Amino acid sequence: MGTSARTHLVWDWNGTLLDDTHAVVGATNAAFAEIGLAPITVEQYRENYRVPIPTFYERFLGRLPTDAEWERMDVVFHDHYTGLRIACGLTEGVAELLAGWPAAGRSQSLLSMYGHEHLVPVVREFGIERHFVRVDGRTGPSGGSKALHMERHFAALDGIAPEHAVIIGDAVDDAVAAAHVGARAVLYTGGSHSRAGLEVAGVPVVDTLAEAVALAAEIVR
Repeated sequence: MGTSARTHLVWDWNGTLLDDTHAVVGATNAAFAEIGLAPITVEQYRENYRVPIPTFYERFLGRLPTDAEWERMDVVFHDHYTGLRIACGLTEGVAELLAGWPAAGRSQSLLSMYGHEHLVPVVREFGIERHFVRVDGRTGPSGGSKALHMERHFAALDGIAPEHAVIIGDAVDDAVAAAHVGARAVLYTGGSHSRAGLEVAGVPVVDTLAEAVALAAEIVR
């Protein structure tokens, strides 16, 4: 088996496999309203998004939210997102891409910062769980980085080495998490960041998930 055949993909969920950026921005605006901030556009969201999330809010508030403000905003965000997510679908071509990758003898998994107890039922709803060797959502508090979650994800993947893996996501934090474990990353412009915002990560940036998968097949050769 060649190196490319061993390539493992770790997919991000929100803004990558799930086309939910408008729902995320809607929920963000609900959280902003909770503390008197004006709503923002998708473009403003993409230009300013960063983690930890309180530092993203700081760009509009002019200071970090207090612990009490953060807790209120986080609850409001997730309440509104749950309602808005229902109208969201998979990104174009996802079903075919997920089915095609393991057909060539390769593996893939899913790691999301969406809460694990919410993620798994949604992935099942879309009928794509069978394509993944593992599905992990966030455990613990929301709003932080993916790096330690990525470390735990690979620890639980049986015999899959990070150096044979490519992380496909829509955020600079996906590239940070990939570097943390020694994996490669390809970033997709359809989610949380503008292209310029993604390019600062110093990894390949693509406009479609089909491009991401094609590049992943070559990138660890």
